[in-house]
Amino acid sequence: MRVFAKIAAVAALAVPMLVAVPGAANATTAPNASAAPSALAASCGSVTQIGTTAYLNVGGQTMASVKQYKGCGKNYSYLYVWQGYRDTHSSWDACTSILTGTTVRDVQCNSNMVEIWSSGADTLSECTQGMGWNGTGPLPYGNEVVAKTDVRC
Repeated sequence: MRVFAKIAAVAALAVPMLVAVPGAANATTAPNASAAPSALAASCGSVTQIGTTAYLNVGGQTMASVKQYKGCGKNYSYLYVWQGYRDTHSSWDACTSILTGTTVRDVQCNSNMVEIWSSGADTLSECTQGMGWNGTGPLPYGNEVVAKTDVRC
């Protein structure tokens, strides 16, 4: 019983440390059958981030992180809206896509979503970037802020 009490005390101390990390954007979980489109088979739930993480800064505040992943024979773009932005905004629009050169592919847009995954672009043989913006799509327009990951070939 005494060992259990020690374990419980350590766990209770650890929880606030995990919760107290402000602005953390640890959103790197791969899409799965429930979070990603049906094109991603349940047996293919493993994707790997490629390239750098880009940051979408809107009005002097970090709105979102944008990442690019590869796996399941495709490239995916992923956008995560930061908690700090959600805390100060009651609504927002965001899009994410794969970019090949100047061609925007696999656009996914949504309003008030914390995470947006693209459907998956058949672009593994091309140089690509993950791209995100604060808009409604299908393309970013002049007054919208765009963030792009580095180019991966």
